Amino acid sequence: MTVFQASATNGEAPPADAVAPRDSTADAPTSVARLNGTIRDFVARWNTVWVEGEITSWNVRGGNVFGRLKDTQSDAQISIRIWSSVRARIPADLGVGDHVVAAVKADYFVKAGDFSFTVSSMKHVGLGDQLERLEKLRVQLRQEGLFDQSRKKQLPFLPHCIGLITGERSDAEKDVHRNAELRWPQVHFRTAYAAVQGDRCVPETLAALARLDADPEVDVIIIARGGGDPQTLLGFSDERLVRAVAAASTPIVSAIGHENDHPLLDDVADLRASTPTDAAKRVVPDVGEQRALIGQLRARATSRLTQRITHDIAQLEQLRSRPVLRSPDPIIASRAQELWLLLSRGRDTIGRQLDAAARKTSELRASLRALSPAATLARGYAIAHLDGGVILRDAADAPAGTDLTITLDRGSLSARSDGEIPEAG
Repeated sequence: MTVFQASATNGEAPPADAVAPRDSTADAPTSVARLNGTIRDFVARWNTVWVEGEITSWNVRGGNVFGRLKDTQSDAQISIRIWSSVRARIPADLGVGDHVVAAVKADYFVKAGDFSFTVSSMKHVGLGDQLERLEKLRVQLRQEGLFDQSRKKQLPFLPHCIGLITGERSDAEKDVHRNAELRWPQVHFRTAYAAVQGDRCVPETLAALARLDADPEVDVIIIARGGGDPQTLLGFSDERLVRAVAAASTPIVSAIGHENDHPLLDDVADLRASTPTDAAKRVVPDVGEQRALIGQLRARATSRLTQRITHDIAQLEQLRSRPVLRSPDPIIASRAQELWLLLSRGRDTIGRQLDAAARKTSELRASLRALSPAATLARGYAIAHLDGGVILRDAADAPAGTDLTITLDRGSLSARSDGEIPEAG
């Protein structure tokens, strides 16, 4: 355990009869004054140290500054005091959100038991070093493809609802609303406020982005901030915010600072606007321009339709003016005689062909009859058939008792063979 030994120093001396802290017991405790004096004397021996951090509190009272410094990588903080004499020697633009390096010396105030650090010098962290780190991060993100144009999403032509992330009651918010409403009076906003500088900037912007990106009614999101020095815009180059914007499903418009400001958010956003005013103009179409365009399109359509109808009427009149359409009767009369001759010629030709075919048919019929068995039967002959329809050609094939069928010119009859008749000698 560390033991604090009291010694004679400036300020209030501890009571002479008080027990030293290292000798205190339950029966013989030391006094608060002597304990505080011992701590003060111990702290007074600490040397001045240079510390780097972010200003999270900056209150000016009576020319003196009372504030806090936060570690940039953790939640660790210290209280600081800057007396008016020192404040006159440090940059006048220091404030909340600035990344600084300060020369501090520990100080313990006996009366209040308050431990803080007195600042003897303070300056901004070298911007060159920060910009160098940002450029390395920019190269890394570009190599990962986060800046590729192919991955950027198309903004809707007329968003139904615009998400806006900006500082509460900021000029950027007013500029976006005013210019968007001038262009399209029915535009609807859903605003999520966030700190636009300091240690709250990144976490609050991330939370606002997550909330608006998850809202199905939000068609596009604008992240807007007014101008500022590069130091105050560092939050919009934070790797966590940049990657969150790249991963968002809703199109993102970056409108940070002025034309010459270029945080990493500009590179990864789907659209970079030079100012909040420019963002409003890029996201919302101008109703006057759209009405004028519609008027132009209507005029062009009317002109083209009128030209087409006029052209078609002229062509129709030209066709109607031709002799064949103006007076078709002479043409029909001249063609009627030709048609009658063709019909007569056709009838004659068909008649001759039919007569020739009739004669040919008669000749074929006579030849067929001459060759037909029916003609032979008509002359008095008969045909004898055995069972099964076999024609009898030899008398030996019909011995006595054989049943026969005799076919005559008209009808058939059955008979029975008495055997072959011998030929007369």
